[in-house]
Amino acid sequence: MKTIKHAFLKSAAMGLTASVLLGAASLSHAQTTIKLGWTTADSKVDPYAIAAHYFAEELESLAPGEFDVRFFPNHQLGDDSAMLQAMQIGIIGAGVITGTQVGTLEPAFQLNDLPFLYANSAQAHKVLDGDVGQKLMAKLESKGIVGLGFPEAGFRHAINNKRPIRTPEDFAGVKLRVQPSDLFIASFRAIGANPVPLPWSDVFTAVQQGTVDGLEIPLPVIYANKYPEVTKYLSLTSHTYNALALLMSKQTYDKLSADDQAIVQKAARQAIQRQRETVAANNDEVLQQIKDAGMEVNEVDSVDAFRAKVSGVYDEYRSKIGADIVDAALKQVSE
Repeated sequence: MKTIKHAFLKSAAMGLTASVLLGAASLSHAQTTIKLGWTTADSKVDPYAIAAHYFAEELESLAPGEFDVRFFPNHQLGDDSAMLQAMQIGIIGAGVITGTQVGTLEPAFQLNDLPFLYANSAQAHKVLDGDVGQKLMAKLESKGIVGLGFPEAGFRHAINNKRPIRTPEDFAGVKLRVQPSDLFIASFRAIGANPVPLPWSDVFTAVQQGTVDGLEIPLPVIYANKYPEVTKYLSLTSHTYNALALLMSKQTYDKLSADDQAIVQKAARQAIQRQRETVAANNDEVLQQIKDAGMEVNEVDSVDAFRAKVSGVYDEYRSKIGADIVDAALKQVSE
């Protein structure tokens, strides 16, 4: 009996030890929950949604079961400003945020809003994936946010219900919703439009009710958010490259192990590369879908005519953005 009892106790002790060790291992590999928000639709063609889903997929691929990414699209967590504030204090873990709105937190991000800065996406990628982009993201850390990289929504174009925009003069009298940004307001005043800053959540109703004549917006966002239902004309102005920002709360990031932080960084890089490729591949198809939905589409007569109108905006914002950052970007795009 003593032998049986001793064996039983030894077995129980070993079982208890194994359970404790298993529990400790589970705790050390506890799943990290990340609330990830964005303001637009959860659509297969929406650039914000694509970036969010690809980031989650890459995290799962690199670290199966380690991260539980929960999606909150369509401004469920508030507008961009509200999500930035929530990330700063650790209420939400991550967001795909419009670059313009990051500029309200850190003025250097207004670089990407300079009108007609980039001739194509390749120029933008060169700048944002290099030293300039790293400098921009580094400026967010003191504000409680970690910058993971720049997905894209493509170039922004003008849509409205008054007339096709072929020359700067066609903007006269057009009440155009712009992002709540002094730079956007200055740019469209310089071109000759009547810019009206509105939060994204109010825009569709404003267009539908005629409070504004239209807005400026990337192609995939036009289609994914049903703007062909309420606007007549799409003019391919390509006036601004719409850089997005994949961001994480520093409080969330700092709670991760060094290994998991490296996984987050790698997942972001891989997700952004995939997202850019998908957005580019979608553009031609989305443009055709916009035409099929009944919008009249036109090219502008001369980009140089528009560029000449906004030269003063560069002079005004050079010091606000940072002369070193503006000069470095201009040098790269001219090479």
